[in-house]
Amino acid sequence: MKKVVIGKRKIAAAILAAILSIGCLTACGEQPAGEKTVETDATEQTDAEMEAVGDDGSIREELTALEVAKLMGNGTNLGNTMEAYGHVDLGTTAKVSAYETYWGQPETTQEMINGMKEAGFDSIRIPIAWTNAMDFESGDYTIGEAYLDRVEEIINYARNASMYVIINDHWDGSWWGMFGSSEKEDQEAAMEMYISMWTQIAERYKDYSDYLIFESGNEELGDRLNDIDICKDSGNLSEDECYDTTNKINQTFVDTIRSTGGNNEQRFLLIAGYNTDIDKTCDERFIMPADTAKDKLLVSVHYYTPWSYCGTASVENWGTVKDYEEQNTLLGKLTKFTEQGYGVIIGEYAVIPAKEGTIKENTVDYVNNFLDNCDLYGYVPMLWDCSNFFIRKDLKFVDEELAEVYKTRSASAQAELSEEQIQENAQANMNEALADAPETFLLDVNVEDLDGAIAWIMFNSQDWVVTYSAGDIYSPDSITAGVVATDVEITGEGTYTVALDFTGTEAKAATSTAFMALAISNGELLYPGYVIDIKEVLVNGQPYELTAKPYTTSDDGKCTRVNLYNEWVGEIPDGARTADGVTEDVSAVVVDQADLGVFETIEITFDYVAP
Repeated sequence: MKKVVIGKRKIAAAILAAILSIGCLTACGEQPAGEKTVETDATEQTDAEMEAVGDDGSIREELTALEVAKLMGNGTNLGNTMEAYGHVDLGTTAKVSAYETYWGQPETTQEMINGMKEAGFDSIRIPIAWTNAMDFESGDYTIGEAYLDRVEEIINYARNASMYVIINDHWDGSWWGMFGSSEKEDQEAAMEMYISMWTQIAERYKDYSDYLIFESGNEELGDRLNDIDICKDSGNLSEDECYDTTNKINQTFVDTIRSTGGNNEQRFLLIAGYNTDIDKTCDERFIMPADTAKDKLLVSVHYYTPWSYCGTASVENWGTVKDYEEQNTLLGKLTKFTEQGYGVIIGEYAVIPAKEGTIKENTVDYVNNFLDNCDLYGYVPMLWDCSNFFIRKDLKFVDEELAEVYKTRSASAQAELSEEQIQENAQANMNEALADAPETFLLDVNVEDLDGAIAWIMFNSQDWVVTYSAGDIYSPDSITAGVVATDVEITGEGTYTVALDFTGTEAKAATSTAFMALAISNGELLYPGYVIDIKEVLVNGQPYELTAKPYTTSDDGKCTRVNLYNEWVGEIPDGARTADGVTEDVSAVVVDQADLGVFETIEITFDYVAP
């Protein structure tokens, strides 16, 4: 697909310039004034289902973001539904149901949303791909009326169930990459399109109560402003520029919504963090926008840590001391925002099942400790669910124990407890879980060695089915069943060999790699300035020639590493070092995915050289 160039403009230049320069409800309220019930091509619904009988359009002006976060209780996502991206294949004028079901989910009904509420969810996030109904390539930013109608119906379903509702612009084919274009015209068009999109959304739903929350984006505000899915010449922003652009987009979002007036002047707004990553969002370069309304902003991050357990089929177990400490530490960092008066919403979290109709080992332990953190700090947890957990067509959870967790964590279930009691219970649960956690699940690992300098191969297969300790913290428990790792203790200068054997896995091999690095835990602390000089790589016992020159570095100031395949590295870090002192020709990708292919073993011999 060729680079997008937007020509025709659909928003007045004067309006654009002006915006850029700005830096308790009952369940029987009436439908917001000015709204109408519109029939779409969706499954037939009754008139009652299609009206927002649970929303009276009121705004609680004195309610703060911290207070509303506590009222929102437990949340879930209507995943893979209105954000299913059919723009390329279906065009912009297909029946709305064609987009809604494009990624395999059923058409949403009032009964489904009621079932979610009864299951213990007090809030729902509706991810949306608005460009499904927008011919933006030709410069027409108008969102199709039928699409707006259908989103309104689903909002109404949720309000009828007395749920809080969040709507956003979610991935959306990653048009966001236009911000990273080398062409200024594309960058300007991206902002113009964003303003037009949110102006239409804000105007359409402005009469809803403050139970409806707008979110500035999903995971695209950050590094993905350089995505090339649509804009092929994107990728021109440095990380500092991505932060600056993210801050500008978020400020424009707030200014755009507030400028539409009415209830939007005081509506709660959810600001997408940088990559929705906790560490990246806590970085001082991420700045929350200024706002004309007082205490009405919340910040959104996502939590899928560790990814090998939460997001892939490669690791089945979670729950060591390090696992609990990692979760507690990361979530605790977000108090940076609550201390400043911003509410915190964990817009997505989940332990995605490895097999349909099941949940992974320790999922309930993971979720319980996660929810305890949210109770302790007053965050809003929103489960990412695409009928993986709550099966919409069956109106029930796939696992009874997990169902009980959410039933007992709902706002109504905790209604009799004071805020102090909820926090005390959460802290007690977290303390007990940490005290009961094992140091490791592996019987053949010497726990004392975990604090020393251990060399190993970080690994993720290209299909994410096979993994081994793919992170800066040495975690031999993060392993796909059947993988045999040869890790070695580093005692100073010398020659060492590390290896991975995949023949014991279900596939009996690994399919190339999505990420691979040679690492030494605590290397920067115990052996500062040392260089890893790779002498030989054997794949399936045969010599493998690296495609480029590697370099030694550290991402966290503790773990020393040499990236063998890390396509996420945009630029070579200042602290890069090599045995010969020359870093001009180094790379973070030194193996070829296609050439590596499907392989059974890899062995790396290296010299560890003092500075």
